[in-house]
Order: sequence, then C-alpha cells, then structure tokens
Amino acid sequence: MMELTQQRYFSLVSGAVFFAFMAALPLILSNIGLDGDGRYHIGVLNDIGLYALLGLSLNIILGDAGLFSMGHGAFYAMGAYTTAMLNTKFAIPILYTLPLAGCVAAFFAFLVTMPILRLRGDYLLVVTIGIVEIVRIVLTNDVGGATGGANGIANIARPEIFGYRIITPTQFFYLIWGFVAVTVVVFYALNHSRFGRALNYVKQDELAAAGNGIDTYRYKLMAFVLGAFWAGMAGTLYASKMKFISPEAFSFSESVLLFAIVILGGAGSIPGVILGAFMLIGLPELFRELADARMMFFGLAMVLMMIFRPQGFLPTRRRRYHAKQEVGKFSCAAGSLCPLDNPVFTLDSHVPEQDLPLFDGPRPLRDTELDEKA
Repeated sequence: MMELTQQRYFSLVSGAVFFAFMAALPLILSNIGLDGDGRYHIGVLNDIGLYALLGLSLNIILGDAGLFSMGHGAFYAMGAYTTAMLNTKFAIPILYTLPLAGCVAAFFAFLVTMPILRLRGDYLLVVTIGIVEIVRIVLTNDVGGATGGANGIANIARPEIFGYRIITPTQFFYLIWGFVAVTVVVFYALNHSRFGRALNYVKQDELAAAGNGIDTYRYKLMAFVLGAFWAGMAGTLYASKMKFISPEAFSFSESVLLFAIVILGGAGSIPGVILGAFMLIGLPELFRELADARMMFFGLAMVLMMIFRPQGFLPTRRRRYHAKQEVGKFSCAAGSLCPLDNPVFTLDSHVPEQDLPLFDGPRPLRDTELDEKA
C-alpha cells in the first residue's frame, strides 16, 4: 500500500505543478514577445484545452470502460447546439446553459446507447460512426427549423462571470484550462472510486466482472452518459468561444481526432490524454509553414507510434499489491466470490516469504474457476 500512496502523492504534486505552470504561461508568452502579446499562441492553447476536455470525456468511455466509440462528436454537437439555441432564441446566459447542454447530451447518449451496448468491439465502433453521421446530417438539413442548416447559428453571446464578460483569448484561456483542472480532479477521484474500479474490471474482463456481481450493462451505460455529459459542456465552451457554430465543426473527422488523442496519449491515463491533445493539436501548428507536408509528417508519426509504442506515450499504471503486505487482509467465505472492494486473490499464510509474488490488482477468474464456484 506504500507504493500506492507514493503514486498518488506524485500524481497530486505533478498535477499541481503542471497547472501552476499553465496559469503562468500567458504572462510568460506576453513577456517574451511572441507575436506581440502572444494572442496567437494563447489561442492555440485554448484549442488544446478544448480538445483535452473532449479527450478526457472520451477517456471515460474508451480508456476506462474499454468501449470503442467514434461517435463522440455527436455529443459534442448536442451540447454546442443546445447552448446556441437557448442563448440566441431565449437569451439564456451562456454559463447557465452549461449544465443544460451537458444534460441534453447525456440524455441523447442514454437513448442511443441503450440498444447498442450489447455489441462489442468493431461492431460497436461501426454503430457509433453511424450515430455521429446521422447527427451531422440532421443538423445540416435543419430538421425542425431550429439548427440553421448548413449556415449554422451565429451571434452567440460571450460568457459572463459575476458581470465580467470573457472576451479576450487570455480570458478564455483561464476559463477553459480552469475547467480542465476541475475535470482532472473529478475524473481522478472517479478513477479511484468504486465506480472507477468497476469500469476497469469491465474493461479487463467483462465475464469475470459479471461473475463477481457487477452489472456490466449498467456501468457501460453510465460511462457513456458521463462522457457525453462532459462533452456537452465542452460544446458550450466551444460555442461561446467561436460565437458561431455549423455542422462542419462536428464531422466524423473530429471524432477520429478525439479517438487518436486518447489512444496515442495512453488510454485510461489522464496525463496521457492531455499530452495527446498537446501533440495532435499543438504540434501541427509548429509545422504550419510546411503547409500540406505537415500532414505527411503527422501520418508518419502516428504509424511509428503504433509500431513502437502501441500502449501510448503515457499509459496508465496498474495498481500493484505486494502479497507479503496483503496476506490476511482479505477474507472471503469459502466457496463464495469476494465483493469488488476486496481484490479477488487468496493466499495461504504458510507460503514461504521468498515465493510471495507481486500482484497487478484484481486477478480475473478463469472460466474453470467460475464453473467450480457456480
């Protein structure tokens, strides 16, 4: 358990240092004289922050629950259009629409994912691609006369906090990255909660998770709903930042980009997703002068990444329990399954000390063990 404590302490300290640096970054950029007051580079950082938010929301579905989804752009669009319509038609302040946009996206995710969660792997992936394309076509055709069709929705208001209107890129920087910091704290707490452990168990071995009493369907549905809720709120920030939205901003390519951010950064890893956003959104800006050639380098980098480091740049670290320290702490009745809060492994107290191994968290039960326990 000492190793777990040290890992969490390191995570907290490194996270605090990172966000402290990000808070000082606009001042640093303005002082070193990049493009005047650094507005362009701060704008790029704002885009990175938005994609980091979207990547973290997709990470709940793809990284933590292990569900292949390329339809995340649909939830993003639902949040953005909800904010745009409420603000332009009913003059509701932007920040008031933030939870409403999240709830609309979450409800939409609940409706469309309920019938498809029995699918797995590539089959689920194909269906989610269909969802994002259906949403784009509906928005483009202006079904119901509320989305503006291909022309989109313009004149979206800027957000205000206690009467203070957020207008400049620097002001949006602190709004967006402040939201990223809150997201990291919330998702870090979720990862170390019963909910996070259940999602991880479903990802590693769904059959074993079901055998241990976990309602796998309900947890997968909750992962989709939570990820969609956060993507909808990110859509609110995007709409207020751009002041104009159209269906082209939520195409299938956006969902592919979000998928790549999570996979290349490290599925299930919060720092990995943020790094992935910096790499896939920030690095192409460094090669903007190369025009079309930058996409060739970008594609080559992705191919090399999949060959030499398929687990991502910062993969998640599995919890490790030292058997010597854990002997006797977990007691389950003979012939029964342990609850989720107790890792599923048993050790005899007479095992020689030198033979005690390291366990990588809960060990999934094999089919033969499930048959014996049944």
